[in-house]
Amino acid sequence: MSSIKPKTIPAMPCITKRDQITPYITLDGSKIRELIHPTLHGNQAQSLAEASLPPGGRTQLHRHHRSEEIYHVLVGEGMMQWGEAHFPIGPGDSICIPPGTAHALENTGNTPLRLLCCCSPAYAHDDTELLS
Repeated sequence: MSSIKPKTIPAMPCITKRDQITPYITLDGSKIRELIHPTLHGNQAQSLAEASLPPGGRTQLHRHHRSEEIYHVLVGEGMMQWGEAHFPIGPGDSICIPPGTAHALENTGNTPLRLLCCCSPAYAHDDTELLS
């Protein structure tokens, strides 16, 4: 018989409603809605947020020392800075940003640039270092 104990399953699923979540501005300057975050929803190891940049908007160049991020573009067009590389991004693109990698986004389109941001471990202001 195995000595591994199963994890406790929460009594209720964690479900959030995007339009009921109040957005805030992160240290890098993007508008964020925390869709799922341990400090708010009781999950354990990651966070999922929706980021939005207006036309012409740009985040500050920054990096996270602990968190790995994955961006997934929902709508809009932009330019991604990832380390020394610069490349266009658009709907359906996913970008993995390892811990310690400098990165920034610019909205190059005429509509808001919206993307999902998944962080593991979860996003924390104290893990964000502004570089510009």
